Amino acid sequence: MSSEFALSEDRLAILEAADRYGREQLAPLARRMDDEEWWPDEAFRGLGAEGYLGITVPEALGGAGLDFFSAGLVLQGFSRWNYALGLSWVAHENLCLNNILRNGSREQVERFIPGLSDGTLIGCLGLTEPGAGSDALGSMATTAVRDGDDYIVNGRKLFITNGPVADICLLYVKTDMEKGSQGITALIVEMDRPGATVAQKIVKMGFRGSPTGELAFDDCRVPVANVVGRKNEGVKCVMSGLDLERAAIAPICVGMAERALELSIEHARERVQFGEPIANFQMIQARLAEMSGLVETMRVYNYFALAALNDLPAGEGGRGAVHRISATSVMYASESLNRVLDHAAQIHGGVAYVWETEINRLYRGIKMLEIGAGTTEIRKLIIAKELLR
Repeated sequence: MSSEFALSEDRLAILEAADRYGREQLAPLARRMDDEEWWPDEAFRGLGAEGYLGITVPEALGGAGLDFFSAGLVLQGFSRWNYALGLSWVAHENLCLNNILRNGSREQVERFIPGLSDGTLIGCLGLTEPGAGSDALGSMATTAVRDGDDYIVNGRKLFITNGPVADICLLYVKTDMEKGSQGITALIVEMDRPGATVAQKIVKMGFRGSPTGELAFDDCRVPVANVVGRKNEGVKCVMSGLDLERAAIAPICVGMAERALELSIEHARERVQFGEPIANFQMIQARLAEMSGLVETMRVYNYFALAALNDLPAGEGGRGAVHRISATSVMYASESLNRVLDHAAQIHGGVAYVWETEINRLYRGIKMLEIGAGTTEIRKLIIAKELLR
């Protein structure tokens, strides 16, 4: 492989270590998570002690002192073996921790980042609402009204990954209803505050075990000191965070596709029909060949996107080349994964239709990746807008 697209020895070591940890420690949890919507709290918090939380956090604050690209490699390795835990990991690591690290004050960083890095705290991000999905900013109805040294927060957030288990939530609220998306503020909300509750835990088709819920805020008092950045400037945090989120979610697709290809090759070699392994049949070989091409191109573009956003300054994003690249990365990765899993299901035949099989678990995961962090349609609109700008 050309050195331009190959990982350095250090980055390859990060991926291989995450793959090994995922295979040995996370894969055994996947079946129960899927069967029972079970959350492995101890195992997740234990990632901190293993150095797998706070990847982008300086060592002085208890992190690994690595970069955004490295975090993507960890997610790729984890997602090969337990994509549900991988999703919860990236919601904690990127959507919450990294956003606070990049945009928070020194006091906020020193207060929250060590706990998020050692697993004492689990984080989530609160953006989507019951009436605000693709139009998350314009239709946002959750409000925060200043009252002395506090904001009083009222509203609902829906489809929140890690919501039911989170200790803190990076919450987006409207602080000026007349300004629309320019009246949004980011707040750090400790979920044990009076008025902050989990309204429901949502049972899902895929990514089961990665807890998703609805959060309710009823006259919840949050200190003004918990404002991230400045009042009414939360859109900067949102847009920069969304670009990083899209580029960070693509590695889940890559890891799942790699595993689906591996399982399909194994099955094709072992499954005997008409007196010979189905791997000898040209139609099976054609599917494997297309899967391989998709996996390779997904991986290369994912690495390109991670590199492009690796040094994105705080507050930047939401426009320009990085905006287009991040949207392209998750769009291409999710659509390609859909095709990879369709081929994998056909190769596995009836086995793929059985709930308890690993290939079935992988197949049920695809749709969320075409919806979360902006639907495929929104991603295409972002790409086209930047091309035509």
